[in-house]
Amino acid sequence: MSDNSDTPTIPVIGGTGALGSGLAKRWTKGGARVVIGSRDAGRAQGAAERIGAETGGEVVGMTNEDAAGSAEIVFLTVPFRNQSEYMTNLKGALSAGQILVDCSVPLAAAISGKATRTIGVWQGSAAQQAQEMAPEGVTVVSALHTVSAPGLANLDAELGEDVPICGDRKADKAKVAELIARIDGLRPVNAGALETSRIVEQLTPLLISINIRYKTHSGIQFTGLPEGDPFS
Repeated sequence: MSDNSDTPTIPVIGGTGALGSGLAKRWTKGGARVVIGSRDAGRAQGAAERIGAETGGEVVGMTNEDAAGSAEIVFLTVPFRNQSEYMTNLKGALSAGQILVDCSVPLAAAISGKATRTIGVWQGSAAQQAQEMAPEGVTVVSALHTVSAPGLANLDAELGEDVPICGDRKADKAKVAELIARIDGLRPVNAGALETSRIVEQLTPLLISINIRYKTHSGIQFTGLPEGDPFS
């Protein structure tokens, strides 16, 4: 696993999808080495080559299992309807000490409903479900639910928004925050324990509803936050 903080390796599981590829573009543009994970290694490599050509950065494609073992912090960017399947398939690839960043939102679209509604999750939130399914010793952190995938993909678009991060350990959230802050225009915000993700995940359908009406890709900002490291 890579520990180079100047050029970190960032695995993005589901990196051929809208959110994953958008994040990959931004991180690669910012100088990180991104590993695109997909069920199909050829598809992952194809996506990596396209992103590398657009950004001029270092991107590689691997199977999800190989990508998951390539760094300490792994981002899971798949739709909620696929989360359980991916978590099951990754059980043998993730190991104790790793941090899994879950970006899933339980939108009703997962069961052919509206994207402006959510469905109930027995564990309380998508992130808590991921934590229940994760191998022992793997910590789940919840983040990136409010960032627009099209906005990330458009490298000419300027970002200027906050990213709530939920997790039960400040040290883990701090590591995730460092990677998110590498994307210009994103400010990590400590949103509390993992259980708070049940609230943060509900912001996604709200933003979808607003974006439909205003025909834009809006984000969120918190006012009045003091200077200093909220993760220390």
